Amino acid sequence: MDPISLLIWLAVGAIAGWLAGQIMKGGGFGLVGDIIVGIVGAALAGIVLPKLGVYIGGGILGLIINAVIGACLLIFILRLIKRA
Repeated sequence: MDPISLLIWLAVGAIAGWLAGQIMKGGGFGLVGDIIVGIVGAALAGIVLPKLGVYIGGGILGLIINAVIGACLLIFILRLIKRA
């Protein structure tokens, strides 16, 4: 993986994690936490959304939207597990 790709992954993860924290009313998780939530959320959305028939356009904006949806789903699942 070249350095530019790594920077794009980190930037998309940070933006998606922060946005998901704002949407889910949980606040931010710190820079590292936002990056982790965003990247894991992007991977989760990459698995779940195509199975549901949801396809989001390409490009950076599409990546961010996909990652935000996945990060929100991840936060929701983690909150369900935490309650139980």
